Amino acid sequence: MRALVTGGTGFVGSHIVRALGEAGHTARVLHRSSSKLDALEGLDYESALGDILDEAALDEACDGCDWVFHVAAVADYWRADQSKMMEANVEGTRRVLKAARDTGVKRVIFTSSAAAIGLRTDGQPSNERVPFNLSPDHFPYGYSKVLAERVVQEAVSQGQDVVIVNPVVVMGPGDLNMISGSYILQIKKLARLVPVPPGGIAVIDVRDVARMHLAAAQYGRSGERYLLNTANYTQREWMRMVADVVGVQRPFVSAPAFILSIAANIINFLRRMGIQTPIDGDQTRLGAYDIHFDGSKAWAELGEPQVDMLTSLQDTYLWYREHGFL
Repeated sequence: MRALVTGGTGFVGSHIVRALGEAGHTARVLHRSSSKLDALEGLDYESALGDILDEAALDEACDGCDWVFHVAAVADYWRADQSKMMEANVEGTRRVLKAARDTGVKRVIFTSSAAAIGLRTDGQPSNERVPFNLSPDHFPYGYSKVLAERVVQEAVSQGQDVVIVNPVVVMGPGDLNMISGSYILQIKKLARLVPVPPGGIAVIDVRDVARMHLAAAQYGRSGERYLLNTANYTQREWMRMVADVVGVQRPFVSAPAFILSIAANIINFLRRMGIQTPIDGDQTRLGAYDIHFDGSKAWAELGEPQVDMLTSLQDTYLWYREHGFL
């Protein structure tokens, strides 16, 4: 098979390119002429110049492809302009689907996010059927993926073959932009002084995310969502695990929910004043939620994860050390 990967120069996308090559497929990567290609070093792929808002470039990139993995998105929302994020995540998805449809692509695999799925109030992990129920104003990234999924479902209703995957927090080697890897960097630097939120986190290794993308192309059901998750932890369990891997004292200072709310307001005020902070107020608020997900549907239909999270953390930490991030 020949597969186009949008976002192939990024963390998840580059691992999909690697997985495609290992499975004997041909990968084509859509990227700008100015894109850094470090994540693709040593991999075999075809280059297609353009971006997800360039309709002519998309048509050319999709031509001759059997699959399209639409991974490209603005994911580091705390660093990005919200209007540009919405344009990339929603309108970009619409244009990728149109190009795939116009050029006869057999199947599109759309990388959404667990952030597009709502949280349950009974303490149980959310599954694919829980609708988004957070504030669009406070959680714009998740809302942008909700809107993108609506575009996908509209295309499916018109006969296009599209499968949706919803990864949770993705760890693993190769996170050049330090999106999820910031957990490791912050705890390595601040150790026991990192405040521990009361909520929870769901995590998966990037290599399993890539493998499940390929499985979705082969076995997924059109129009279905698949939550990609390996394990759920409390924030305290997760931070202790990270601290043990990086060799520092475990964080112990609790940050109650009301403190997080106050801190979020302060952070937002600082940002309005032009002062940049490592995280934004929305990320801070999320720390109070039990963000746990049920990945059993993906396990049953796409295969169980192969990389446990201790191994994932160890590999991530080693990669950061070898590449000079620490």
